[in-house]
Amino acid sequence: MLLYGIAFLAGIVTAISPCVYPVLPIVFAGGASGGRRRPYAIIAGLVVTFILSLLFVSWVLDELGLPKDVLRNVSIGFLLLFAATLLIPPLGRAIERPLVRFSRRPSGDLGGGFLLGASLGLLFVPCGGPILGFITTQTASLAGGQRVGLALAYALGAAVPMLVLAVGAQRAAARMRALNLGRPQVRVALGALMAASALLIALDVDKTLQTKIGDYTGWLQKAEKTCYARERLGQRCLTSNSISSLKNYGPAPNFAGIESWINTPKDRPLSIAGLRGKVVLVDFWTYSCINCLRTLPHLKAWDAAYRKAGLVIVGVHTPEFAFEHVPSNVSRATRDLGVRYPVAIDNHARTWGAYQNAAWPTEYLIDRRGHIREIKEGEGDYDGTERRIRLLLGEPPTAQLASVADTTPDHPQTPESYLGWERLQRYAGSEIVPERLVLYRAPHPLVLHTLAYEGFWTVRKQRIVSGRIARLRLHFLARNVYLVLAGTGRLDVRVDGRHVKTIRVGGLSRLYTLVHYSDLREAELELRFTPGISAYAFTFG
Repeated sequence: MLLYGIAFLAGIVTAISPCVYPVLPIVFAGGASGGRRRPYAIIAGLVVTFILSLLFVSWVLDELGLPKDVLRNVSIGFLLLFAATLLIPPLGRAIERPLVRFSRRPSGDLGGGFLLGASLGLLFVPCGGPILGFITTQTASLAGGQRVGLALAYALGAAVPMLVLAVGAQRAAARMRALNLGRPQVRVALGALMAASALLIALDVDKTLQTKIGDYTGWLQKAEKTCYARERLGQRCLTSNSISSLKNYGPAPNFAGIESWINTPKDRPLSIAGLRGKVVLVDFWTYSCINCLRTLPHLKAWDAAYRKAGLVIVGVHTPEFAFEHVPSNVSRATRDLGVRYPVAIDNHARTWGAYQNAAWPTEYLIDRRGHIREIKEGEGDYDGTERRIRLLLGEPPTAQLASVADTTPDHPQTPESYLGWERLQRYAGSEIVPERLVLYRAPHPLVLHTLAYEGFWTVRKQRIVSGRIARLRLHFLARNVYLVLAGTGRLDVRVDGRHVKTIRVGGLSRLYTLVHYSDLREAELELRFTPGISAYAFTFG
C-alpha cells in the first residue's frame, strides 16, 4: 500500500511540473466553459485515457506498426476542434447535439467534457520519474494487478491538481456570469486560450519547458527513488558511495548468453566464479554511445593502474542499434578505441537482464568474494569509484589517484534525440510516413531542441536513410554535437547558414563529431547528405 501511496504522490508531482504547463490552460478553459459537472467529466476522461495510454497504447501501436505520436496528433486535433466550438458558437451547438444522450443535463457537462479530458489524457505523460517509467516499459502481462494498481494510483494523483484547477475555473466562470460580464466574450477568450495551448503542445513546447524553467520538482521525487520504491519495482537500490562502508548487493550474476569474447586468452569465456579473488568492474557499454565514450578514458586508466594489483575490468557490450550487433564491428571499435581489457558481446541482452541493468553506461564493482559492492549509473564521480576500487584492492588510501579529466557535461543541453520513427521525439517537420521514400519539409526557423527532415528520406524504425536533396535540421543547445552514422557518402555541416566542414562517411558505422565548441552554443544546424547514408541519433556534450 505504501508503494501505491508513493505512486499517487508521484502523479501529483507530475501534474505540477513545468512540462505540463501548456495543458493547464486547456483544463482551465474546459472547466470554465460548461456546467457544474463538467470539471468532473473532464478529469474522468483524462484519468481513463491516461491509464489506457500507460498500460496498452504503446503495445497496440507497436502491433499495428504505427508511430508512437499518431494518437498524440489526433488528440491535438480534437483540442483544436473543442477550441473552435467555443470560438464559433453555431459549430459548438452542431457538435454538441449528438452528445445529449450522455446526460439529461446539457451535453457539455458530461459528453463534451469527457471527450475533452480523454484528448488530454493521451498527452499527459512526459514528466514522470521511476514509477511512471516502470509502468510504461513493462508489458501488460509482467506485473499484473500491481501494474494496473500503480497506473490507477498515478493517474488519480495526477488528476487531483487538475480537478482543483477545473473546479476553480468553473466557479470563477459562475461568478463572472452572475456579474453579467459578457458571456459571449468570455467564451471566445476561453476558446482562444485553448487553441493557443493546443498549438504550443503541437510545437512541442511542453517538452522543452522542463529544460527552460528547470527541474524544481526533482526534490519532490525523492520518495520514488527510495530503496523501498526501487526494490518493489524490481530494480536495484543505488545507495551508499561511502568509502568506509560499502553496501553489499549480494552475489554478482554470471555472464549469460555471451556470443563471443574479445581480449581474453584465445578468446576464452570468463565467469564470475573464475574471477574469484579478483576485484571485478563490469561496465555495460556500446561503442556508439557518447556517454560510454566519455567513460572509457577512466576505465583504461584504472586498467593500467590496477591490473597488476588484482583489478579485472570486463566491458559488456550490449548493442542499441542493429549495426552494433555485428561482432566484427565491435572488435574493430574495441581496437580503434584502444580497449585492452576483456569485452563480452552480449547481443541478446541476457547478461544485461541478469544484472537488471537499465542504462549505458553502468558500472558494477564486485569484491574478491564475487559480491556487488557498488552500482553506478551514468557518468561522473570517477574519483569516488576509483577510491572504492582501491578500498576493495587494499591499496593505500592516501596514494595518488590515476586521475583523468572528467568531461561529463555540467550545463543544460539538448536531450539525446533519436531519428527513427520508433523513438522519435521533438520532431517539428511534416507528417511521418514510415518505411517509404517521401519528400519532407521543415519549418523555418525551428524551436529550440526540435529537429526536422527536409528533402527525400526513408524513415525506418531505428534510423533514417537519405535520398535526393536530403537535409536534416536541428536547433540545439550544446558545446558538442554528435551523430551516429552508417553507410557511405558525404555530409556537409552548416551552422546558422555558414558552412563549417565536410565529413566523409564510410567504413565502421559509428559516432561522428559534427561540431565542437569551447563554450555553450545555441544555433541551428543543417546537415546536407548524399544519398544512401543512415542516421540514427544525435547526442550532445
